[in-house]
Formats: sequence, C-alpha cells, structure tokens
Amino acid sequence: MRVRRLLCGVWSLCFLLSLFFILLHQTTAKRKLKFVSVVFRHGDYTPCESFPTDKHKKNAWPQGSGQLTKLGIQRQYELGQYMRKRYKHFLSTVYNQFEIYVQSTDADPTLMSAQASLAGLYPLAGNQVWNPKILWQPIPVHTVPVSHDKEINNYTLPSWATHGVRTKLLKLTELLLRAEFGLHKQKQKSRLQGGVLLKDILKHLSNARKPSNLRKIIIYSGHAATIVALQMALNVFNGKLPPYSACHFFELYQEKDGQYTIEMYYRNHSLKDPHPLTLPGCKFRCPLEQFNQILSSVLVHHWTKECRM
Repeated sequence: MRVRRLLCGVWSLCFLLSLFFILLHQTTAKRKLKFVSVVFRHGDYTPCESFPTDKHKKNAWPQGSGQLTKLGIQRQYELGQYMRKRYKHFLSTVYNQFEIYVQSTDADPTLMSAQASLAGLYPLAGNQVWNPKILWQPIPVHTVPVSHDKEINNYTLPSWATHGVRTKLLKLTELLLRAEFGLHKQKQKSRLQGGVLLKDILKHLSNARKPSNLRKIIIYSGHAATIVALQMALNVFNGKLPPYSACHFFELYQEKDGQYTIEMYYRNHSLKDPHPLTLPGCKFRCPLEQFNQILSSVLVHHWTKECRM
C-alpha cells in the first residue's frame, strides 16, 4: 500500500511539473517572424521621353534615358540598409542563396534598383570577400518582361512648370492612376492587375509555413504602377503617387499559440518609420486564413482567359 501511495505521489509530482513547464513555455514563448515579402518602386531615374521644347536633351544624361541616377542608387542602397536593420535578427548576416529570391520587371531602373538594394542589404564581410578593394558581390536578380513606366527628373524645369502646374500634374497623375486601377470595375481590374502579383505573394506566404521551407524573404522590384495595382487589390491605396523607393512589406508571424498572422507596412518616406496597414475586414495582425479568404475574390486563376472576356 505504501509503495502504491509513493508511486501515486511521484506520478502526481511529475504531472504537476510537466504542467508547470508547459505553462512556463507558453508564457515565455515569443511570436516568431517566419517570412517576409517586399515590393518596392525603383529609385530616381533619367527621363524615358522628353517634350519638344525641353532644353535638357539626351546629352544631359551620360548614360542615356531610363537609367538609375546617382540619387536613385543612393536611395535604393539606403533602402537595403533599412531592410538589413529591420531584419538583422531574421536574415543571415551574409548572403545565403537559400534564404532570398529577388524578382524584377525587365527594365533597367528596376534591375539596377534591385542590385543597389542588395548591396545595402548584404554588406560584404568575412569569407565572402573576394577582393578587399571591392566590397560588393553579385546576387542573382530574376526578371520577366514588363512594360516601362514613364516620368521626368531633377534638372531645372522650364519656366512654365511652376509649383502650381507641377501640383496639378501630380494630381492629374494620381487621378489617372485611380482611373486605371480603380473607380470603374475596381475588383475586375484588380484581378487582372495587382491580383496577379498578390496571388504570387500569398502563395509564398502560405508555403513558408512548411517545415521544409528555407526561404525567408522574396523581394519584388517594380514601378509606381506596381505599388498602386497591389494596394488597390488590397484596398489600402492612399490615392498618392508612390515616391521613388516606396516599399510595401508583408510579414508572416507564427504566434505563441501556433497561429499564423500577417502584418503589412508601407514605407513611403525614408526618414520616417513605415505606416502600419490594415486589410479592410480584418484586424492589423490578420490571421493568414482570413487574409486569404478576404482577398480570394481578387485573385485571378485564368489570367489570359479573363483578359479576353
């Protein structure tokens, strides 16, 4: 009888200790960042076209039209540095091909922007230094053909281009963006525009839950229209033309209870913290399943077929 009581006491003690450690783990466990998807607009670049009376002809641009300027390179490099700072405890200190995938539209400014950002994201150090005089390394940037967007730059403007005229042109551009991506049949447009990219992003966010997944971040280098189309599909567009190097972040977290949530941020000013974005119909930390469900109506499955309709 004493042995039985002793065994019961030991079992009770073991049970209580197990329960204690389980509760302790639950209270001390932290939510974990599991995956990041980044979409940014390229940096400042030289004009693709000019007007007939433009005094700054092609000879004003040594590298020609549609090329990233020094300021554009600097902005993108600083964006890479910001991402390094933001994800320093998540990404490896040095470049790891299994962690990152970079995709760009097939345009010089976006390809150059991707390369400049990667230089800031992965400062060369340690055994990855291949030449002590060149602290840079090549990192793959993948691309698919996409048409270019068009803008002007930082040379002296003609006398007619007053602040008032430029403000009106900006407002007109923003109105045209709303007309192109929204206003009339916004959901149908979103399916064929931003919904295509959004579907790809959501696929990678969902795949990141798999234990076999090694990738931590996917970066998309695009245009102002890329940001607008994406944010219109998400129904979070603020109506403003995205500035150079504007960046939209998706972050996938695993909460203490094992649930996966998505947070979104928009960095449209390099000197300020990014703005938190909340998907309409959900809370800021939106459960992944709910996030997918809310956006299901703007995800296209047969793009070519729907475009012909």
